[in-house]
Amino acid sequence: MEKEIEKRKITFKFLYEIFMVFFKISPITFGGGFAMIPIMEEEIVHKKQWIDRENLVDIFAVSQSLPGAIAVNSATFVGYQIGGIPGALSALLGIVIPTFVIIIILGALLSSFQQNIYVQAALKGIRPIVVALIASAAFKMGHVSVVDKISAAICAVCIMSLLLIKSLNLILVIFLGAFIGIVIVKVKDQQDKRLSHKKASGETL
Repeated sequence: MEKEIEKRKITFKFLYEIFMVFFKISPITFGGGFAMIPIMEEEIVHKKQWIDRENLVDIFAVSQSLPGAIAVNSATFVGYQIGGIPGALSALLGIVIPTFVIIIILGALLSSFQQNIYVQAALKGIRPIVVALIASAAFKMGHVSVVDKISAAICAVCIMSLLLIKSLNLILVIFLGAFIGIVIVKVKDQQDKRLSHKKASGETL
């Protein structure tokens, strides 16, 4: 990816384009970072074609495992992937500024419309849409992340654990998944080495 950054000319126009993409995404992502996933995929993967879907899924996985808001983390990671440090700063500003301004305005006006029945009704209508957005993002990520029986088993075990054990630490689950992934890769490497050694021995004989 570093080579791709070197090939892509980091101009003010390109940095402004990164800023504007995230500036547009930020105000329409009700429900936080997870609701942002399908919108970001549409803009960055399909329209701009800056990165592929697999890379975006990896970025969300890493962003979720780090402290801070997943939306801010993801935007910063994507910006860095496509434009280095200047790209990361452009994406960060683009994702933060609209939300910051909106929160300041809403905070100032909150006392006047908090009890308004129309506002409460609108928020009630938005909540299930946010759940739908998150479910859609999970479904799309599943197509890329759950690629074999082992990953499907890990996913199923983690879902059941999180649903059944309410006090389960999310960080522990993330690190456990990372550990299992490392172990699986190590085991597969050992198996491949044994197979190649057997083949080499057979050819020698």
